[in-house]
Amino acid sequence: MYRVVVIEDEEAIRKGIIMSIDFSALNCILIGEASNGVEGIKLIQEKKPDIVITDVTMPLMSGIEMIEQTLEYNYTSIIISGYDEFSYAKKAIKLGVCDYLMKPIDKEELNNVIQSIVSGFDLSSKISGLLKEKNQIEHIQLLETLNKEDHLVDKIMEYINLHYSEKIFLSDIADVLNYSESLLSKRFRRVTQMTFNEYLNRFRIQKSIEYMKKGTYGLTEISDICGFSDYKYFSTVFKKYTGYTPSQFTNMIVW
Repeated sequence: MYRVVVIEDEEAIRKGIIMSIDFSALNCILIGEASNGVEGIKLIQEKKPDIVITDVTMPLMSGIEMIEQTLEYNYTSIIISGYDEFSYAKKAIKLGVCDYLMKPIDKEELNNVIQSIVSGFDLSSKISGLLKEKNQIEHIQLLETLNKEDHLVDKIMEYINLHYSEKIFLSDIADVLNYSESLLSKRFRRVTQMTFNEYLNRFRIQKSIEYMKKGTYGLTEISDICGFSDYKYFSTVFKKYTGYTPSQFTNMIVW
């Protein structure tokens, strides 16, 4: 799974990107968000993402300046902007920005850009570059470890995808996979940069939004379908990740 962060000062747009793109279908996972370039630098330094989606014009520090100051972190960037200015585009090209998208953002276009980036990634080559001064045995051992960890995380995510409507505990998955809960917890956090419960909540909220868009069920039913036995808790978690209550979200166009 490739790690993604979104850095955008307009909350509606930021939350719209986060909740409208099915990152898991693109073999990606959202690991954080920020509302300005200064917060963005800290986020990049802490989370070490593979893909950064950022606005150009933001308070405190622009997206361009943020990218300039974090080039060493070796991520791929997508810039979004409300201004069709050649100077921005020219600077972005010099910094190796993958794409430059104009607002209002076209969901399908952004989805295609992310898909293109993911298709171009080669994890083995990336690790080879980082470890070129290490000997081949260490390299192979690391690859085997990473592949094993990714495989376990994929199994956990697959279980969540099949059972998200049920009451899920990591201990249940540990029993199914025949691994200790502690080991799975550590590996999941190492690979995804988030806890099991945080990922589970994000996944359920994403699913709830899909049901809202279909308009087939009421909010209380959606809450139950997505594994939240208590609507009040569902509403609290929903607002935490989207910035809106479920009823507010259903009555507005996010972006």
